[in-house]
Parts: sequence; C-alpha cells; structure tokens
Amino acid sequence: MIKEFMLAFIPIFVAVDAIAVIPIFLSLTEKYDKKEKSKIIKDAAKTATAVAVIFMSIGKLTFSLLGVTFSDFQIAGGILLFVISARLLLPGSQKSALTSSHDKEIGVFPLGTPLITGPAVLTTTLMMLNIFGPWITLAALLLNMFILWVSLLKADLIMHINGPSGTRAFSKIMYILLAAIAVMMIRKGVMGIFSI
Repeated sequence: MIKEFMLAFIPIFVAVDAIAVIPIFLSLTEKYDKKEKSKIIKDAAKTATAVAVIFMSIGKLTFSLLGVTFSDFQIAGGILLFVISARLLLPGSQKSALTSSHDKEIGVFPLGTPLITGPAVLTTTLMMLNIFGPWITLAALLLNMFILWVSLLKADLIMHINGPSGTRAFSKIMYILLAAIAVMMIRKGVMGIFSI
C-alpha cells in the first residue's frame, strides 16, 4: 500500500511542482499585504484541488462518451506533458507569461488553474487513477495540495533559503522528470494500442 501510494504521489508531486510556483506567486502578490496573500493562497489551494478532484470524477465518463480509449489519452497526454516540460526547460519559457496579471482573484486564475492544476496535473492524476484506483490517487493528490499550501505560506522563507538560482535548478530537475514521465506515458499508450 505504501509503495503504491508513493508511486502515485511522486508523479503528481512532479506535475504540481510547488517549488516552481513560489517565485510566480511572490511576483503576483508583491503588492498585497499578509492578509490578502493568505486569502489568495486559500483560493489557489481550494481551486487547484477542486478542479483536480472534479476532473478525476468525470474524466473517464467524458472519455467514454467521446469514444476515447485510455491508450489514446496516454499518448495525447504524454505528448502534451512533453511539450510543456520542453517549453519550461527552454530559457525564457517559464510560467511567468501570466505574472503580469494583478487582480484580487489571482488565487483562482492564474494560480489555482492553470499554473497549479493545469494539463500536467490533470493528465497525471487521471493516469494514477487508472493505475492505482480512486482512494490512493485522491490521498496522493490531497497530500500534494497540502504540501503546496504550506510551500506558498512559507514562500518567502523557501526563496530565502534556496535563493533564485537554487529554486530554478530544482525546477529544471522537476521538468526533466516530467519529460521522462511523458515519454513513459507515450510508450505505454503505444504498447496498449498494439496489444489490443
């Protein structure tokens, strides 16, 4: 059970990439006081969790209605994850494209979705759901969202300890792991199609 939980937890952890969200969060909230930042963090965590859980609940039904097989989803999701990770690995292609938004609803958009729960998290969560079932996947997802919430609460401290260079280096490692997961998804999807 612990092994299965860890196997579900790690890919979602990589996809959520809480450390990479921290500098974006700080940039988006630099004009707000502590109370407003706290509300933004709550909004971001609640939105990210709700979107992921809803997608877990209706994702398979949606695919069934559309006639999409899980192998199709693995290949499409793997390609999408690879493109996302490749773009994030390239210089100047960070998630900062949305950091110009300064609005009191930034906890919902762009932080909650798509920066935290975007295509990478949705794709990975649905994959883990198919492999490990709903309870392990849900527990792994909720723990990741809790870690994200704590990371945002302690964002200033984490940035101070890691520094901008350390944070960027950690993020790059996460993106490489995400690219590897994407390749694995494509490989399993292709194998699934040919085994039918």
